[in-house]
Amino acid sequence: MKLARCEYAQNSFWALLDISAQTVAPIAGDFSQWGPALTCAINSGNAASGQAELPLTGETLTLSEVRLLPPVEAINRVVVAGANYAKHLAADFGLAAPSQPIAFLKAYGALIGANDPIRYPPLTDELDHEVELVVALGLTPVDPSNPLDSVLGYTVGNDVSARDLQRSGPKGVGMDLFAAKSQDKTTGVGPWIVTRDEFPEGSPKLQLKLSVDGDIRQNGTTADMTWDVGQLLNFVEARSSFSAGDIMFTGSPDGVGQGTGKFLNPGEIVVASIEGIGSLSNRVGEKIVTG
Repeated sequence: MKLARCEYAQNSFWALLDISAQTVAPIAGDFSQWGPALTCAINSGNAASGQAELPLTGETLTLSEVRLLPPVEAINRVVVAGANYAKHLAADFGLAAPSQPIAFLKAYGALIGANDPIRYPPLTDELDHEVELVVALGLTPVDPSNPLDSVLGYTVGNDVSARDLQRSGPKGVGMDLFAAKSQDKTTGVGPWIVTRDEFPEGSPKLQLKLSVDGDIRQNGTTADMTWDVGQLLNFVEARSSFSAGDIMFTGSPDGVGQGTGKFLNPGEIVVASIEGIGSLSNRVGEKIVTG
C-alpha cells in the first residue's frame, strides 16, 4: 500500500493512496495513532487486515488536488546515515570506505515535498544532488535481532547538499555537515511511503536513478550498500533511539556533482526515482541574493 502526507485547504493529513484511481483517502489522527499497529500487521503477514483497520475519514480526494508533503511529521527526526556506497566515496570524494557507518541529523526545515521547488541558498555556489532510499520507521524500539520489523516502508529522498559549505569546516574539525545538509527547503522526500510488504524480505535491492533536465547523473542499486538497512538501523539505535515516524536516509550511489563537477543550476528539473516506489520532480529555484 502507499501512504502519503497531504495538504488540502491548508490542512495536513495522512492518506491512503489508490494510484489506479488517482485518489487519496484521508486517515484520521497522527501517525502515532495508527502507524505502529499497521507495522505490527505487516510483521504478522496481515497487511491487508492492517489496511482495513486504518481509521479512514470516509472522504475521498483526487490526487491532483492535494499537495504531497514530506512523509514525516515535524515532531519526528530525520536521520542521515551516509558514507554507504564505496564507489561513491572513491569516485566522488577520493575516499576509502570507513570502518563503520556515519550518521547525523538533518533539520526538518530542510525538507520539501515531491513537487516543491528546491530553494537555492545564498551561502553556496555548489548545490549538489544525492538520490537515496529512505526508511520510514513504524515500530520502536528497534529489536537488534530483527531490525526490519521496525520498518513500515520506504520512500525516495534527494539529499541536496552544499558542497562548498561541507568542505568549509575548520582544519582538524572535519566537514560541516549541518551547513551542507540542513539548508532550508532543499531536500526532497516522497512522494509517498510504500509499505514493506510490497518488497521481498530483507534489505531492499532496488535501482536508484537521478536525472537533471533529462541527463542521467546517478544510476545505481541499493544492493551496493556497504551496510544494509538492518545494519544501519542497529548502528543508529545503539547511539540514539528511534521513535515511530522517524525517517532514515541510507546513502547515495556515485555520480554526484562533487565528483563530476556538474552542480545544480537555477531552473533545472531534478528527478530522483527508486524502483517500486516512485519519483520526486523538483525544479531548482533562483539563487537567493542577500545584502
